[in-house]
Amino acid sequence: MKHFLPKNMRNLGVLALFLFGAIQLQAQDKEVISTIVEKVNHESEEQLQLLAHELMDQIGPRLVGTPQMEASHHWVVDKYRSWGIDAENQQWGEWRAWERGISHIHMVEPRVQSLSGMQLAWSPSTPKKGITAEVILLPEKIQDSISFAKWLPNVKGKLVMVSMPEPTGRPDATWEKFATEKSLEKMQNDRNELREAWHKNISNTGYNSRSLQTALEEAGAAGIVSSYWSKEYGSNKIFGAVTKKIPTVDISQEDYGMVYRLAQSGKTPKLHLVAESKGKGTTPTFNTVARIEGKEKPEEYVILSAHLDSWDGGTGATDNGTGTITMMEVARILKEVYPNPKRTIIIGHWGSEEQGLNGSRAFVEDHPEIMETTRVVFNQDNGTGRVVSINGQGFLHSYDFMGRWLRDVPREVSKHIETTYPGMPWGGGSDHASFVAAGVPGFMLSSLNWEYGKTTWHTNLDTYDKIVFDDLKNNVILIASLAYLASEDTEEVQRDQVKLPVNPRTGEQMNWPEQRSPNRKGGMD
Repeated sequence: MKHFLPKNMRNLGVLALFLFGAIQLQAQDKEVISTIVEKVNHESEEQLQLLAHELMDQIGPRLVGTPQMEASHHWVVDKYRSWGIDAENQQWGEWRAWERGISHIHMVEPRVQSLSGMQLAWSPSTPKKGITAEVILLPEKIQDSISFAKWLPNVKGKLVMVSMPEPTGRPDATWEKFATEKSLEKMQNDRNELREAWHKNISNTGYNSRSLQTALEEAGAAGIVSSYWSKEYGSNKIFGAVTKKIPTVDISQEDYGMVYRLAQSGKTPKLHLVAESKGKGTTPTFNTVARIEGKEKPEEYVILSAHLDSWDGGTGATDNGTGTITMMEVARILKEVYPNPKRTIIIGHWGSEEQGLNGSRAFVEDHPEIMETTRVVFNQDNGTGRVVSINGQGFLHSYDFMGRWLRDVPREVSKHIETTYPGMPWGGGSDHASFVAAGVPGFMLSSLNWEYGKTTWHTNLDTYDKIVFDDLKNNVILIASLAYLASEDTEEVQRDQVKLPVNPRTGEQMNWPEQRSPNRKGGMD
């Protein structure tokens, strides 16, 4: 074609068209994000409360291998399909099947008192009528493994207390607020000395804290009694049992200390335990994966990530029920506001994160073709708070694209966020690490604390009432905006990695985290 305009005017014309297109795109971005904000402010609180009630209150905790975990996968699929979003459960392995039943713990001698506590995950059950047995403590001064082996037959038929009794049930913040400086220092010194002596005593047995319980079981103990206080009133960490044939229970710091002191003073306390759990062989493990199909570049991906499983001391509300329902609400909003994304948006609800990122590691391992063309992964996990921190995860150019997207996020949301670029890659901790190890830009959207570590993380207090719905709405706006902007972006996302520094402890060059395979046959050893 012959050009009738001078060359310099032709160039100006091209520039004008480019600027006009950019202005159009910017206007579209503002309109879509404005609509997202409007819908979240008018609809999301009610939606989030409903999702939270159904997931946490009705289905309950989602321990891998339990009927509740399976029910949650089906529930998520049904919700997505009701919103017109394709979703399916993808099996990646199998796990030891177990179902929690009714549990009661009572002290029956030297007096009667019901105790606050529960059976640990995957613990064997008691006989139907329960067991009544005397409590026994570990020897206070174990000399060596030989002397401990001679003592071991004493546990036959008894309930063994295996946790250190806490010298105070008041959180440190309370001591710091009310105690004198001298009193606070004395408490801390006494506690440190007790912990040091306790750990040395356990070491002298020739076992660690886990193998010790196996040794007690093999020696004929009737059960294991533990207490893993979370350093907050009424809060205990609840994890899994080590034993294979005898029950393991965790009781509150207050009750554990009382029973321990009674045994220590020679009052010979007896406990009655009823734990009606059921072992059920093995069961499949799944990821729930939803998709909003891209129209222009369907084989390029933006992934929204949150693990669905939880421990089962509470109902898994802030770890990670809040991340789960946030990503679900983001998807619902996007499906209405942005039904035809440029790139495919995948929402992954992973199983067995709590046992080592198994679900997300399986997805990464099983879908290398998706990993090759995934632009970004946004992961939300650590609690109910509004997102306040994003680390560049060691991707050299993370500022270029994350900074670009964050600039267009509404100021009332982005103002809370501190960023670190290029940052350092995480080797574990949450599911974004599975993608980072494969070289995929994956980012943890880290939440405001809300006393997560002490109060709700893996505890009996991780329940619906700890959810802060205003903060979840904030996160829905953030993640929906980021997903939209990442999907529409016309610029490349570079995956170059920073050169990691020398480890100051070892003096050796640090390496990028290695991609690891999942445990696809869990709890079967």
